[in-house]
Amino acid sequence: MAITYQLGSKLYINLTNRCTNDCKFCVRQFKDGLGGYKLWLEEEPTAGEVIDDIIRAEDYSELVFCGFGEPLMRLEVVIEVAKWVQNNQPQIPVRVNTNGLANLVHGRNILPKLGEVIDAISISLNASNAETYQEVSQSEYGKEAFGAVIKFIKKAQEYIPEVQVSVVDYEGVNLEESQKTAEKLGVKLKVR
Repeated sequence: MAITYQLGSKLYINLTNRCTNDCKFCVRQFKDGLGGYKLWLEEEPTAGEVIDDIIRAEDYSELVFCGFGEPLMRLEVVIEVAKWVQNNQPQIPVRVNTNGLANLVHGRNILPKLGEVIDAISISLNASNAETYQEVSQSEYGKEAFGAVIKFIKKAQEYIPEVQVSVVDYEGVNLEESQKTAEKLGVKLKVR
């Protein structure tokens, strides 16, 4: 079970298996890990355990909260660890990969607090409309999810220096329309 795992020059932080979505394309559907790391957690690590697991942080080009679940389900741990990195290794940028539903999860706008400690955020747009989003993401929030993701993307730009969105090249996902949606939102699109 890996709390942190290295891919290339980046160190990824795995906080939870929990997620509000059950995406059809998610690697969790097919594997129990990535890059030779077993990522399915038997229990969620504390902030202290994550910090203890960050070894030689100065050797990494970026720290990324991204594992086998939605990292912002554990918002306080993300903030505590990111703050530690900011105070101890300020030269290393911190990014969060998220499904963009944290404001629904927490019942409030979490972006002002998150923006104090992270440099970048990558939000899974997953589709160009609500129907396709729900079809591929299978969110527990149903039709409300896509609109919440769009609002989260817009709000994120007020607080976080670098915001990008991503979609998976998956059956039924219109990449051209997703690009147009990203352009309307004023963010870069990454195709995974």
